[in-house]
This record gives sequence, C-alpha cells and structure tokens, in this order.
Amino acid sequence: MPDKQTPLLCEESVSGRCGALLPRLDVPQTPVPETLLRDSLKLPELDECTVVRHFTLLSQKNFSVDSQFYPLGSCTMKYNPKMNEDAAAQKGFRQSHPLSGDSANQGNLELMYKLQEALKAITGFVSCTLQPAAGAHGELTGILMIRAWHLSRRDKTRNRILVPDSAHGTNPATCTMAGYITETIPSDAKGAVDLDALKEAVAGGRAKTVAGMMITNPGTQGLFEIHIADIIKIIHDAGGLVYGDGANMNALMGIVKPAELGFDVMHLNLHKTFSTPHGGGGPGAGAVIANKTLAAFLPGPIAAKNKDAYELASPEQTIGAVKSFHGNFAVLVRAYAYIRALGADGLKRASQYAVLNANYLRHLCRAKFPTPYGAERPCMHEFTASPNLGNGVHTLDIAKRLIDYGFHPPTIYFPLTVKEAFMAEPTETETMETLEAFAGALEKIAAEAEAEPELLHDAPHHTPVGRLDEVAAARNLKLRW
Repeated sequence: MPDKQTPLLCEESVSGRCGALLPRLDVPQTPVPETLLRDSLKLPELDECTVVRHFTLLSQKNFSVDSQFYPLGSCTMKYNPKMNEDAAAQKGFRQSHPLSGDSANQGNLELMYKLQEALKAITGFVSCTLQPAAGAHGELTGILMIRAWHLSRRDKTRNRILVPDSAHGTNPATCTMAGYITETIPSDAKGAVDLDALKEAVAGGRAKTVAGMMITNPGTQGLFEIHIADIIKIIHDAGGLVYGDGANMNALMGIVKPAELGFDVMHLNLHKTFSTPHGGGGPGAGAVIANKTLAAFLPGPIAAKNKDAYELASPEQTIGAVKSFHGNFAVLVRAYAYIRALGADGLKRASQYAVLNANYLRHLCRAKFPTPYGAERPCMHEFTASPNLGNGVHTLDIAKRLIDYGFHPPTIYFPLTVKEAFMAEPTETETMETLEAFAGALEKIAAEAEAEPELLHDAPHHTPVGRLDEVAAARNLKLRW
C-alpha cells in the first residue's frame, strides 16, 4: 500500500470537485450507455493540483537513470542525452505515418537508411534491418535466418544450437522458439568457453546436426572471450553459423568490428548501446546485421536508396516481416542522433570510458567483492563479483540494502555460473565521484554485514514498501488496490 504521502485518490475525493474543463461538443449530444455508468467504479472527484501531486510523488519513488546511479549489469543503463528527445520530438518525425507512402516519408526513410549504414560501418557487416523491437526479438530473427539458410541448402539434419552456460536466458528460449534443441557448453577455469567441450559437441557425425552457436562477446562475466577466433572456426568447420548476441557492444564500439571476428549475424540493442530510454518492457530496438551469407534472408522491408530517392525493399530470400511496419521509429531517431553527435571518435571514447569505469569500480570493490574469473586481467564494460560477507548475508541482502543508500542494485544471481553473482555495469556516463560513492556504500554494507547482519536481512528500510516475499508475490499477484 502507498504511504501517507501518496494517499489513494479515492480517499481524497470530494463530491462536485472537478479538475478538467471539457471543450464544447462539436457533435450531437448522446446519452452515455447505462452499462458504463457503474457506481462500483467509485471514480474520484479531484482538482488538477491534487492529481498532479499524487502522480508526481509516485514518480519520485521510482529509480531512474536521470535521478540515481543505475549499475544494472548487462542492461547498459547509460544516461540518455536530452538532445535525443528533441530529435525524436521533431514535428516531421512525430506526425508521420508509415501508411502515408514512401514519397511522403522521405525524411524518415533517409534517416533509417543512414542509420543502417552507420550500424554496418560500426560492426563491419554488409546488410541491416531495423524491424526487430528488442534484443530478444533480434535474437529470434537471427536464428530464424540461420534456419532459413540451412533449409535453402536442403540441409534438414541440423537441429542443435550450442550456447555457453553463461548465456543470457533469452538465448535458449530463442532456440526453442525457432524449433532447435539447445545444447549447453560449459565454461573453463578462466570463464571462457571450454574448447574441449565445444570440440566434443561437434565431433564426428555430430557435426552434421549443428546449426550454429549463439555467443555474447564480451561474455556475461564481463570478460572478452579469449577463444573467440577458435570458437568461430570450430563452428564454421562443422558447417554451422555463429550468432553474436550484441548486448555488450558498449565495450566494443569503435574498437572491434564483430564481422571481422567471423560472426555471421548479430543484433544490436539500440535502446542500450545507443542511449535510448528503456525499461519496464519497452520501447526497444534490436537491429539485426548480417554478412554476405545471410544478407538475403533479412526480414523486410529495409530502407534503400534509389538514385536521389529512398524506398522500402525486401531482400531476395527474406524470412518475411517480424514486426508491423518498420520497427520502433522514435527509438531509431534517438539512436541516429546519438551516433551523429558522437561520431566515430566519440563512439570509441564511449567504449574506452565504459571499460575504464568498470575497471576502476572493480578495483575499488575488490577486497569484499572479488571477481572469480579474470582477476589478473582487465574486465570489459562490466564485472561480475562473488561476494562472501559471512553471517548469512547473501547477494540479495546486499542489493536490498543498496536501495537504502540511494543506489539501484546491480544485476544479481546472473550469470548462474558465478556463486552469489553481483554484476555491475557503471557505463561511460558516470563520474569518478559517483563510482567512489557507490564503492563507499558497498564498504559500509560489508561492515554492517559483520557487525549487524540483521540490518541487511531486513532491508530496505526507507522505502514505501519493505522486504517482499518475492516468490509469493509472483504467485499471488495483486494488480490493483
């Protein structure tokens, strides 16, 4: 229930009070159907000021990247430049409609075309689609393209996709949705893909059943995959293709082109790497880019240039549309504005600062939050720690206590390969002072775990709602008051 500062609107209702003035009717007045006039609705009667204060107070109780540090590992919650919002709010973009035809949307199509060209230049691939609405949607698109490629060659024996044990949970889900069997490849002692296990998975006659492999680089431990060239060669030699999960591209922009590493297809989270606001289920954009092998299978239509005009066209062997119209266009505008503002040098610096910030934060926390893999070498844009503060204090307790200190918790218990995983991604947009304040909070929490562990077990203490039974909450949903 909300606290005293945010009472239910119904409790504040005063009969006859009104907060809105409706315009005069410009159509004949019609009685409201009796079925819509229900006393049980108890609609509040309030003035505008009360309503605005109610929702403003509620909004202030939410975490946001504009108000607090948001080190959510693997999610790249970087600051969203307001310039991007201005670009997306331009009247010509805001009031356009895809059904008005190519001739009426030349500006939109030009932006989409130039964004595709920019993403190709950043990654080294030859073709791009902007249709997918999120990263997981991009994954499904890429695996369906791989499936279509095998079928075009009349190769129906390949039914397995190999996935590292540290993969994002969407990877095996994607494989299943595309009709494939997922086979997990374990990590070695350094947190990299175990090459011996991978070779065994494609040995002998088993090679003919391998459709491909999905892999994130850098991986979810925050480390660059040291065996990536060998991994891709092993899969290609077996007749499979390699899908790159682009969730961690924020460490590679301007430094490494995934296509040059040998990837066949990958998605980019434009809403993460290229600074568009996201969370709560949307909006997103999971652009998919491919090499020459798979370019013909991309979903269409794709923005193309024909002499001095722009148009929509579909690849020759397209798998078909994966979304109505042409993607979340306002997200595409924001991503394009971000890329144009930074340029090639700026994108490279963003990656460098993201890696620098992650390594600095890891260094500050290393005493109580050690990293199980790669302690001797730098992490990339994020790091995964395995804290052991004793006295029955778990990572969940640390995460809840961080809320009391004004910080959003990092990702916890992922990847599953790390015990009590605590995965933090500071991004490039945070200052040294913010990182030091966050590390200071972790140091205080470590001291509390030793002296007063119950303080952590019962956290958070300063929020409208305290510690919840999350299992019970998921099984017994209360979606309204």
